[in-house]
This record gives sequence, C-alpha cells and structure tokens, in this order.
Amino acid sequence: MAHTLLQPPPLSSSSSSSSAMSSSSSLFPRAFALQSLSFDHSRTPTFSPFTSLKCDMVQPLNCVKGEPVIPVLNEPSLPKFLELPKTGRTVNRNGNKLKLFSGSANPALSQEIAWYMGQQLGKIAIKRFADGEIYIQLQESVRGCDVYLIQPTCPPANENLMELQIMIDACRRASAKNITAVIPYFGYARADRKTQGRESIAAKLVANLITKAGADRVLACDLHSGQSMGYFDIPVDHVHCQPVVLDYLASKRISSKDLVVVSPDVGGVARARAFAKKLSDAPLAIVDKRRQGHNIAEVMNLIGDVKGKVAVMVDDMIDTAGTIAKGAALLHEEGAKEVYACCTHAVFSPPAIERLSGGLFQEVIITNTIPVADKNYFPQLTILSVANLLGETIWRIHDDSSVSSIFL
Repeated sequence: MAHTLLQPPPLSSSSSSSSAMSSSSSLFPRAFALQSLSFDHSRTPTFSPFTSLKCDMVQPLNCVKGEPVIPVLNEPSLPKFLELPKTGRTVNRNGNKLKLFSGSANPALSQEIAWYMGQQLGKIAIKRFADGEIYIQLQESVRGCDVYLIQPTCPPANENLMELQIMIDACRRASAKNITAVIPYFGYARADRKTQGRESIAAKLVANLITKAGADRVLACDLHSGQSMGYFDIPVDHVHCQPVVLDYLASKRISSKDLVVVSPDVGGVARARAFAKKLSDAPLAIVDKRRQGHNIAEVMNLIGDVKGKVAVMVDDMIDTAGTIAKGAALLHEEGAKEVYACCTHAVFSPPAIERLSGGLFQEVIITNTIPVADKNYFPQLTILSVANLLGETIWRIHDDSSVSSIFL
C-alpha cells in the first residue's frame, strides 16, 4: 500500500504557518544535523469489520529504498481521540511565552511535536568535549517563559539523562518561569523496587536527579509502573499511548469475535485488561512463565483460549524481545491464527531484531518515543507517531487545561 507523505513548509514566527502544506508526495527531511551536536532549528491484511469502529489514524512509518521515512501529519488529520469539538474551543493556543527545545536523543519526534503545535524549536547548542563532558547553551532568551525540554532517556541512557539535567539547569539559570521535562521514554523505570537485598531503586534516584536539577513538572509516556509517578516530588503528567495503537488496530478492521488480547507475563495483566476493554471488551489471555529452579528452563503455560484467533500481545516496551518472542511461540503452539505485538517503547537491544523478524509475528507495532536505528528496520515493523498526542498535551499543560479529557 502506498503511503502519501506530506512535507511541512518552513515554519515562521506566526503560528498560521502550520496550515500551509504541500500536496506533493515527498519525504520528511531527515537531516537533523548532529555535527558537533549543535541544533539550528530555523502492509496491512484485510479483516471483517471491527464493530463499526473506523479510524483515520496516521499512516505508519515506511521504508523507501531501505531508508526509513517519517510521515508528517496535516493538523486537521488527527487521531480520533484528539478530534473533539471541545479541543479548539477550550484550549488557548497562544505560544508567546512557550518555548520548545530538543535534546539530541530524538530530534525527529521533537520536530514533529513543534510542527503540530505550529511552533519553532528553540535554538540550542549541544556539544561534547574530547573527554566526553557535555556543554549546553541556550541561544535565545527564555526569561519568564514556560519551557518544554523534549528528551527521552533512551540508549545511551546515561548520556541522555545527563544531557537532560544540564538542559534543565541551563533553563533554570536563564530565569525560565516553568520548566517541564518531556520524557517520552523514562529510562531506569524498571528499577522501581527492591527484589533482592542490597539493591538500588534507581527509578527513585533518577526522579530525584531530575527534580533537583530544577524541573517543575514531568511529562512522561507509558511508565513501566504507575508507582514511578510517586517517586517525583513535582507534578507528573502520565500520558498513555494506547489510543494511538488502538486507532491503528481499528483501521485494520479485525473482527472482535476473532480477537484476543494477550499479556506476555503476569505483571502486565492490568495493562492488557485495559487494552482489551477498549477493543470492544475483547477476551484476555495470559502467558504464565515459571522457573522451577536455577539453571532449569522456564515452563510456560497459557491461561485463556487463543485457538483460531488473532492474538494481540501488549506490553509497555520491547527490550531484547525474549519474553514476547517466547510468548508468541506458545500462542502459535496453542493454535493462534496470527500474532501481533504492540508496545510503546522499542528499546530493541540485541538480539531483539532477530527474534522479532523470525516469522513469529504478523506485525510488530511500536511508537516513535525512541528513535529506531536504520539497521533495526525489518518488514513486519510498523512505527506510529505520538507527536500529536504529546503536542496536544503540552498545549493543555501550558493553558492549565485538563489533560485527562483527551482520553475520554
């Protein structure tokens, strides 16, 4: 299926520039120059109807001649959950005192967010000295402004986390009124409790570091566990990316009678249950894995029926893909017709790509909270953009409007 890709015009200081759009098919410019890390920002099968659910979701990322391309959204073409009559009336979109800055972790997502909001990314110089130290200088005034720093702490996690803290410190010393750390992927979130003696709770430590650096608020996507919000002593807006994935699945028109939502482990049951409820209250299955002892292989059992059904496995992240790949193999053994993998954060540590592209999955659906390296693209991969969701959330935070109403 051919995807029509739209290229945004150069942004001007006026927010009206966001309405201009070229109708020609072209590629989103991928040249986010990282020279000295300085930024100058101037396949789908057909299924029976899905309980009359219709979707106008953005097309997933595609590859042209092996090169990944990013579809850019026209502002009126929003996911269904953002197409609310109240959106335009209740949210004040005056960006006079709003500043967006991007770190070096995911500049493509930052650019998409700015484009949706009709804003320009602020000018910032990010450099690294020969010994690895990071130097950051804001190249425009932020005095009295609400500043939003877009920086996921994805691999290399320590580098990106330190860069975020220095960005926060630079804004604080430049007299920014409010500083919001927009963290699409919050690293160290899995270290949220002690499972053995003498362990660190690194999620709490990282929360303290961000708070002490000077952040006034955090905006995060799909935290590994809800209690991580409590580790911060500042407000946290926790955005769920489920609606983006749900809209895309709705467009595939999978019959609700043939659908079953699967949690790849017991710890993700609550997430999978909420996902299933949104999918016309689809049935739920759980992969239960137990280790009988040290150096003994895991015994995997399936709770629920998947025979002859389309199984949708839901998780917050895919790291090495060991858990979700073993679960998919079990689902095929139990008679599942097709298996889809859905997650928000694609960490993709080796050997994830080999496991995901080995034929177990009909499609692997992820979002762009973490940039995917060119070498990690494979035919079954579909990437959905969360830029509109984050952009709308930023507008609502800036206007002191309700964020939760986006998901109603």
